[in-house]
Amino acid sequence: MATVHVDNQRYEMDDKQNLLQACLQLKMDLPYFCWHPAMGSVGACRQCAVKQFKDESDQHGKIVMACMTPVTEGARISIQDAEAVEFRAAVIEGLMINHPHDCPVCDEGGECHLQDMTVMTGHNYRRYAFEKRTFRNQNLGPFLNHEMNRCIQCYRCVRFYREYAGGNDLNAFALRNIVFFGRDKDGVLENEFAGNLVEVCPTGVFTDKTLKQHYTRKWDLQMAPSVCVHCAVGCNITAAERYGMLRRLVNRYNGEVNGYFLCDRGRFGYEFVNSQRRIRKPLRHGQPVGLEDARAGLRKLAAGGAIGIGSPRASLESNFALRSLVGADYFFAGIPGREAALLKLMLEILGNGPAPAASLREIEHSDAVLVLGEDVTNVAPRMALSLRQAVRQQPMEIAERLRIPLWMDHAVREAVQDEKGPLFIAAASATRLDDVAAATFRGAPDDIARLGFAVAQALDPAAPGPEDLPGQTRELAARIAAALKGAKRPLIVSGPSLGSAAIIQAAANVAWALAGAHLAFTAAEANSMGLAMMEAPALDAAQAATAETAIIVENDLYRRLPAAEVDQLLARFGHVVVLDHLENATTAKAELLIPAATFAEGEGTLMSSEGRLQRFFAALSPTEPVEPSWRLLGGWNTLDEIIRALAEAMPQLAAVREAAPAASFRMEAAKIPRQPHRYSGRTSMLANISVHEPKPPQDADSPLSFSMEGNPKQPPGALQPFFWTPGWNSYQAVNKFQEEIAGRLEAGDPGVPMFASGGGGHAFFNAIPAAFEARAGEWLLAPLFHIYGSEELSREAPAVAELGPQPYVALNPEDAAQFGDEVELMGQRFRVSRIAELPRGVAGIPAGVPPFAGLELPAWSKIQPIQ
Repeated sequence: MATVHVDNQRYEMDDKQNLLQACLQLKMDLPYFCWHPAMGSVGACRQCAVKQFKDESDQHGKIVMACMTPVTEGARISIQDAEAVEFRAAVIEGLMINHPHDCPVCDEGGECHLQDMTVMTGHNYRRYAFEKRTFRNQNLGPFLNHEMNRCIQCYRCVRFYREYAGGNDLNAFALRNIVFFGRDKDGVLENEFAGNLVEVCPTGVFTDKTLKQHYTRKWDLQMAPSVCVHCAVGCNITAAERYGMLRRLVNRYNGEVNGYFLCDRGRFGYEFVNSQRRIRKPLRHGQPVGLEDARAGLRKLAAGGAIGIGSPRASLESNFALRSLVGADYFFAGIPGREAALLKLMLEILGNGPAPAASLREIEHSDAVLVLGEDVTNVAPRMALSLRQAVRQQPMEIAERLRIPLWMDHAVREAVQDEKGPLFIAAASATRLDDVAAATFRGAPDDIARLGFAVAQALDPAAPGPEDLPGQTRELAARIAAALKGAKRPLIVSGPSLGSAAIIQAAANVAWALAGAHLAFTAAEANSMGLAMMEAPALDAAQAATAETAIIVENDLYRRLPAAEVDQLLARFGHVVVLDHLENATTAKAELLIPAATFAEGEGTLMSSEGRLQRFFAALSPTEPVEPSWRLLGGWNTLDEIIRALAEAMPQLAAVREAAPAASFRMEAAKIPRQPHRYSGRTSMLANISVHEPKPPQDADSPLSFSMEGNPKQPPGALQPFFWTPGWNSYQAVNKFQEEIAGRLEAGDPGVPMFASGGGGHAFFNAIPAAFEARAGEWLLAPLFHIYGSEELSREAPAVAELGPQPYVALNPEDAAQFGDEVELMGQRFRVSRIAELPRGVAGIPAGVPPFAGLELPAWSKIQPIQ
């Protein structure tokens, strides 16, 4: 720590920071544009100017950029010095010369960082009265709107896109004194994290195109803290509503999970909530019925003997309510046996082994990584962004040896050049992280597992390993082992995507053979791990169950099993009851269909792949007959009641009570407002019904209010609906809510990690599979995941659906040589995609994309030429 005087006031500052970061951490107001807490300093905008003095007697001082000046012992600076104030105002005036006068119609208006900084500097009058520089805007795809005339050349966009997220199709194009930020031609931005430009850009150059379809001013949005439902990573989001429609999602900072960024599937997949295929009213035999009639019918059928089929996309509470309704012996997990066994294996490894589960923050700070069997970008996208930062950890030691502060981003990158830390990827095909990998391995699932076992044995001779490994593979295993052994914070990433227990066991062996290693598992859906913690039999076991009725909650069984098997299963029951959000093949089979609330309309708890329990809350006011599944299933009046019952009945999930404060929580006897204090139109919104303002809906399930009334102070992290503080209307306000910049929230990061410390001892797994052998006339069908298209709910968002793949069969070019451009598989014709990275004898098909949804993969199959 260092003692620094700011405007003659003494402060203690971290001497590893720059002055801008240190001042912001102390909650001072100092304007900036180009600096970003996740990307460091480059000194491009000159907006954070302060006056620095040599000592107490220096009356003149000099102007310095706070973001480029390190904190030093005894430093004396002034933010309020007249010359510094004038300098900052002049910078703003220069930026505003070409900025359009379009704040009233700009999508960014009301949460614009440029607006905030302009007000903060006192600039309020334009002297420039001549022509402005203008640009032609580009079509950048379904996610982002482009308005280059608003650009202030801070370079944040290209720094994030190219240097942080690894994209290469967005760039800065310069001509004389003009700089253009965009693509070389119109087209969809290719990077999976391009949507973060909405929040990275301090102006309105990049805005949310999906919001533009149903635009609402930011101060008129009703918001709630929530959790992304499109994979198992558990990113924190803010869901925002107006007029009963979900309008957008934005990132909600969680220092241990997603930090400042989301993937594009998580950001733009929300529109399934507004889908025309939403189930809006209860139906019996296809005819509308009242909600109470539907509930009574559900209870009557359950009383006559029923099984319950849960879901990995339903909350813990909804699964538990179903289990309680039908009885523990008649509750089934709703996932195939192989998937259930793999999830159980992962839980046993995390719960009983010595390697703790890694949070995304810990992944980001890992300095050597082995990925076994996962295409992380397409399965757990936000984890892939953290892995991109992990490859910088070892090379940054170069900068430290040169005494370059790590926050000085451009200088660090100059010192590091193209050096990358050890990231090794073993997968069935090419992945989006291959460009930063030290080495890659392509193989069938069994061969990937064998490589993992060999790495574990190279680390610890006591670990079993394959005896007949090819020399080149054994050399790679030794290289990987050496890199992991020499690391300070090694990490192993694996998961169930290739349907192989051997891969997961090999990953565990590698982690256990290393001292201090962390494990990071992926999982398919938002509550896959939570469902597995409930220890219910798999869906396969339901085929032997005897009952008159099947009750299915938030689960399309046709995505779990082949259609013929689902038809056979459902035909065994006299009655089928389904609770779900969207029409699908399973709801079409329902005698009684009841609409269930989505994450935006109800409350519940999810467990991430890390094992972190997190609560989500409703952004939309509750409207019958759409209610959370746990309430529809009966037995509990409030969320707190069912949480208490869940914790008592299932001790392994007792920590669910700690995921967020109870509904009785108050701050100075007041609830926490979902609406900002600037919220408008409360009377006019319903003027077509009554000119009198109605009483706000009551929420008995959370400490949040459906109004602007409440305590405006910072609530516990799990209850923080949005970040705002006077003078900071943009997302940059989050700086005011952190213990330290880019660190934990002052009120605590949301969630309860279940496996943060690891378990006890271990015994190495020893079931090593034989080497893969191709078969004549048959191929091993392996799933190839797609960030857009493989996940069930986001497929229903129009912007995401636009980028999803059509069905195909991928083959190695040598295998494909015997076929034309199309092949026959499962009695249907599919185009052939030639992928050189696929092993011979393996065929890739897009996971979750009809008609392949429901297949249990990997599996052997014949592929026929088109006659």
